[in-house]
Amino acid sequence: MALLGTGVPRREDDHFLRGEGTYISNLELEGALHVVYVTSTVAHAELRSIDVEAARAAPGVVDVVTAADLDVGPVAVINPGYPEAMARPLLAAGRVRFVGEALAAIVAESPEAAADAAELVVVDYEPLPAVVGIEGALAEGAALLFPEVGTNVVMSTSGGDDEGDAALEACDVVVTGVVLNQRLAPCPLETRVAAARWDDDGRLVQWASCQGPHPVRAVIAATLGLPVDRVRVIAPDVGGSFGAKARPHPEEILIGWLARRVGRPVCWNPDRGDDMTGLGHSRAQRQTVEIGGDRDGTIRALRVLIDVDAGAYPVVGPIMAGNTAVMAPGPYRIPSVTWATRSVVTNATPLVAYRGAGRPEATALVERAVDLFAAELGLDPVEVRRRNLVRAEEFPFLNATGLLYDSGDYHRALDRLLDTVDYPGLRAEQARRRSADDPSLLGLGVAVFIDRTAGVPGSEFGAVELRPDGSLLVRTGSSPYGQGHHTAWAMLVADRTGLPLGRIEVVHGDTDVVPRGGVTGGSRSAQKAGSAVAEATDALVVEARSAAAGLLEAAADDVVLDLTTGRFHVTGAPGAATVSWDEVAAEVHSAGSGGAGLACETDFDGDGPTFPFGAYLAVVEVDRETGQVTLDRIVTVDDAGTILNPVLALGQVHGGLGQGIAQALFEEFLYDADGNPLTASFADYAFPSAADLPSYECQLTETPSPNNPLGFKGIAESGTIGAPPAIQS
Repeated sequence: MALLGTGVPRREDDHFLRGEGTYISNLELEGALHVVYVTSTVAHAELRSIDVEAARAAPGVVDVVTAADLDVGPVAVINPGYPEAMARPLLAAGRVRFVGEALAAIVAESPEAAADAAELVVVDYEPLPAVVGIEGALAEGAALLFPEVGTNVVMSTSGGDDEGDAALEACDVVVTGVVLNQRLAPCPLETRVAAARWDDDGRLVQWASCQGPHPVRAVIAATLGLPVDRVRVIAPDVGGSFGAKARPHPEEILIGWLARRVGRPVCWNPDRGDDMTGLGHSRAQRQTVEIGGDRDGTIRALRVLIDVDAGAYPVVGPIMAGNTAVMAPGPYRIPSVTWATRSVVTNATPLVAYRGAGRPEATALVERAVDLFAAELGLDPVEVRRRNLVRAEEFPFLNATGLLYDSGDYHRALDRLLDTVDYPGLRAEQARRRSADDPSLLGLGVAVFIDRTAGVPGSEFGAVELRPDGSLLVRTGSSPYGQGHHTAWAMLVADRTGLPLGRIEVVHGDTDVVPRGGVTGGSRSAQKAGSAVAEATDALVVEARSAAAGLLEAAADDVVLDLTTGRFHVTGAPGAATVSWDEVAAEVHSAGSGGAGLACETDFDGDGPTFPFGAYLAVVEVDRETGQVTLDRIVTVDDAGTILNPVLALGQVHGGLGQGIAQALFEEFLYDADGNPLTASFADYAFPSAADLPSYECQLTETPSPNNPLGFKGIAESGTIGAPPAIQS
């Protein structure tokens, strides 16, 4: 039976449920020391001095390091458009720019000794005016985070229709609004743990809680001035990331340098408070939107200004603004789109990627704009959407910002959603409550959205090896942190070999075991890594057929693999002699065959990004007197091309919905006027539990992509894209 498209349970769950997960905090490194970082308690200040003498003399302390001791860094800016002066140091030097920025590293025999010594470090600050929020960064006379740059603006970009002004002026109706995407903390349950040691051969071995060891290795090697082959990075089980661990943070990069300095392994295990201010935040956009069109609801023009609070150092905030801009038209046929972005630095935690990375922001922008447009015209927002959605026969569709949408049927998704919920009945109940002056109002919000997946550039590696016992070893450059890769890649291999899942092992996450790999992000894994594994498996089957042909005394072209039995036979003679994978393995590993075995590998890139889509509806109760909102229902229809495994796909939708609902109703990271965090723990930062969420009503449709041989699109971020604007509407 073919496995593709079936609901195979996750193979990796037993491992975790039995408590057999191996996280960095579980490592037992002989002789390991422990690091605690002293971090800034002031948002913006000149550093007059850092007195570490008492800390050096504290019991159990082996070393104390400040920026004055470093001979490495800073971390290179990741975008050539950023000012070089805004590169982030490994430890603050001369100036601190946000609460939580690392100033000194305490290395001690125990975490407790390091923490006690950290309390003894005395920092003399010369306070500077704090720059808080986009308005604060752009205000006349605002303090400059980087005086040598002369501005708080990191970069500004623009694009789109040169005749955008004229297009808006020609519209019957133009509506303007401001959409806010508040600052969020990603909150993976495992913090930014790291460990490092130096082997006798002079190589650095670092354990990283990350989204791919190879990109992390590249950053560590470049920052520490090491050849890449002198660094080994291992990513064991990872307790969540959601984009925030795509790149190593300065504190992680410094761990290897500290281990070399003290001559012993070093571990770092920050607590939740450290991560709430240090891991990175996301979203933090203010969007000014103008939408115009005809009185019948046809949208003609869209103009947007996207302002981003990038935090103290420009990491990916400006990049996410660009993602938002090009995705601004969403699933709609809008002939004229004009956009501009402006990214500023502020005295806040720097922005990192977070589930969706620009696409949730784009969907919030256009979906709220469509609702404003429909309200101005007095039309049902669903009908305005239906009128303007790209039609199925128009694919591939080039949108007004230059993106080529690969495939889709947006009207089918919307129609299925409305049929599921009895939309006319809900509208009637909404009207009844309003006319009856019911204290509990009914709110209905609809969002139709697209995502761009596999947009993170670069190919992905896959390899399959036939082992002597006839089982298969799969090496993948894509490191999972909850996505279910062990199940997914084994399914792809089983479908192509006829071997049972139990005879297929998937390995990842070690730069010494897997020669190359990319980042598991941007919902690219199934499309790129999955295609690579599938292509490598197909190549292995061809090689195995040749080996089986020798055993069958037949020509290789006359040998086929029966996927039902997992055995090779001569074409047209399935009942005659057959050869198993075990027999092929014995043959290719025998001395008479040279013992080389069989192994095939490939790198897959694909023909461009893919564009999954969906339609979501939220039903809420709003207390007229208190404003209390209760989410009664969230109903979703998602299309991610060919569905590899609906259990995995719906699991990703469920997780994304939890975070999307949280953005709409619960979460916001706040600062006071002096740049002090107000939400630096789970006691203050509203983190929903299962009890705060409704049961999900989810469906899947399939519109295969032509951009990879499997027809896959990504689905991991859809819930964070569609849920917030549906609930907000």
